[in-house]
Amino acid sequence: MPYQPPTHTVERSLRATSGAKVVAGVDEVGRGAWAGPVTVCAAVTGLRRPPEGLTDSKLLTPKRRTALAAELERWVTAYALGDASPEEIDELGMTAALRLAAIRALEGLPVRPDAVILDGKHDYLGSPWQVRTVIKGDQSCIAVAAASVIAKVRRDALMAELEADAEPYAAYAFGANAGYPSPVHKAALEELGPTPYHRLSWSYLDALPQWRHLKKVRLSAEAAALESGGQLGFDF
Repeated sequence: MPYQPPTHTVERSLRATSGAKVVAGVDEVGRGAWAGPVTVCAAVTGLRRPPEGLTDSKLLTPKRRTALAAELERWVTAYALGDASPEEIDELGMTAALRLAAIRALEGLPVRPDAVILDGKHDYLGSPWQVRTVIKGDQSCIAVAAASVIAKVRRDALMAELEADAEPYAAYAFGANAGYPSPVHKAALEELGPTPYHRLSWSYLDALPQWRHLKKVRLSAEAAALESGGQLGFDF
């Protein structure tokens, strides 16, 4: 499918209007999964020309995405990853968990960014970070696209390791669905119930009467409502 390659337009704008010298692109993966962490990558790229074919990770085949991630990890000026665990997601809600993972990623960079380009329309990061939100930033901004690819490949690999390292989890096919609600995943949940890697505060448990007693109640209804739209994502 043809697509417009990402550019440094937003980064140049931030540099010109705010004086920012170090700008990080930030993207997440795993928001809509039923199992596994939510993973955030922060990437600093400078203004160099990116590797050929860079775009939103979801537009790439798994093979191309994996190869490109390896190339990007060598090409970027710096990158770091941050996770929020299923337990943290259950306790905090998705919005706060995303912020926690993003802060872990940003604080993992060797230099604190002066500004952050955040994929999407909602600023889940907030003060004291200087944030520019960009809808479809993973397609239009080079740094965000790089973060998108690295985060996706790293999280997919983590979920595949869960399946490979623990025989009881093979039925959930995490290596194929990365914890998202595929038919195989749903069937395994119905028969075997959730694993320690599942998010137990989410509404999918309402449709599983035999496992509904395991559902965790989040601290506030407001926190639950904030991420209700994310539970419908199919991003694998």
